[in-house]
Amino acid sequence: MPGPAGSHTGAARTPLRRWVLPTCLFVVTLALATAGILITQGDSTATPGKGPGQATVAPTSSPTQAADEVDLSRSPVSISIAAIDVASDLVRLGLQSDRTVQVPEDADKAGWYELGAAPGQVGSAVILGHVDSSDGPAVFHRLGELAPGARIRVRMGTGDDEVFAVSRVETVRNADFPAAEVYASHGRPTLTLVTCGGEYDRARGGYQSNVIVYSERVEAHR
Repeated sequence: MPGPAGSHTGAARTPLRRWVLPTCLFVVTLALATAGILITQGDSTATPGKGPGQATVAPTSSPTQAADEVDLSRSPVSISIAAIDVASDLVRLGLQSDRTVQVPEDADKAGWYELGAAPGQVGSAVILGHVDSSDGPAVFHRLGELAPGARIRVRMGTGDDEVFAVSRVETVRNADFPAAEVYASHGRPTLTLVTCGGEYDRARGGYQSNVIVYSERVEAHR
């Protein structure tokens, strides 16, 4: 996904590659205070000696919040983005036994990283989704088309909606992934969406960048 920060076209204009999931190099470095983790999802060429969807991991101690500690009533259950015709149930994503980060198995569904903040809570909530699959465009195929001000609505398990406004969209090379910002533990509720984008290079393992959408909470409907 090469392209300057602020590019809004990476994911939407990348031609689809016709193969089974996982379909892209999906690199996300989790800057957790107690865990260092690198996801690499894509062709087996992405990580020599490993199969699709496996990852390189720098295990340290366990994350500070275990999956069974998440308040299910405050977990997000769906996401909708009217500007790009997204309406998806959300799956919960955590860590696999080898400390790699889970990704959605269904290309048409996005997933919430449950070891981070929940949407509406203080901190950065993170939702991941595929850009394409063997069947065509996936849930976040048009993510790079979002513009500042676009609304993102997340339905919570309580039935309440958390609404966020896009503040900026960036296409960032995998090597430059801004983990500290994406997984920030700061004093305000934000939502960050991530997918693959930019240049597709099969010889190098897939998409070479990530499309990242940052948004700020603007309201909640109870």
